[in-house]
Amino acid sequence: MAKPFRSRSAPNKKRRAASPAARLLSSRTVYRGPVFWVTTDYVQEPGGVRARRDVIHHSGSVVVLAIDESTSTPRVLLERQYRHAAKDYLWELPAGRIDPGEQELKAAKRELLEETGYTAESWRRILKFYASPGFVAETMSVFLATGLRKGTAQPEEDEIIYKRLVPLPAAVRMAMGGTIRDAKTISSVLWFNHYRAQSKVHPSGQALRKQP
Repeated sequence: MAKPFRSRSAPNKKRRAASPAARLLSSRTVYRGPVFWVTTDYVQEPGGVRARRDVIHHSGSVVVLAIDESTSTPRVLLERQYRHAAKDYLWELPAGRIDPGEQELKAAKRELLEETGYTAESWRRILKFYASPGFVAETMSVFLATGLRKGTAQPEEDEIIYKRLVPLPAAVRMAMGGTIRDAKTISSVLWFNHYRAQSKVHPSGQALRKQP
């Protein structure tokens, strides 16, 4: 009779020496504005390379993947607003900067209310990533928000935001077809679609409704 399989530890091997840490040789702030600041850094990187790195620093952002479950097919709350850097109107998820000293979840709740008027009963952080790590130090934390309740938006003076609840299959097509061109929105919509396809349980802990 064959013996039952038992996992065994790998043979003892000498541990690899830890990679040397990067060393900051000098740093100078060359620009400081109301939203971000820029430094010119000279660093010695772990591989031994010495280089100049210009870095945009930011307090970090939150993104809200707000899902309406009042219909048989979940709907994603999307915004459309003009973005000067892109020189066009973009479809996006509600998002914004974390204020100094503010907790991520509190910032997410604030941004959802200010930009859309919605509040949510259930919150869960699902993703955290660097927006563009080649030269931007900003991180983005994505929160899944469910149990939506409609209210009155409180946008800032320079914000003109249009909002729409888009059925998930249509939002996925918008992301895959290039209608949505915002990276945080593409990654979040595709994450939710993948999670929903792989699991019968909603990330909030509630059973998912079957598709018709």
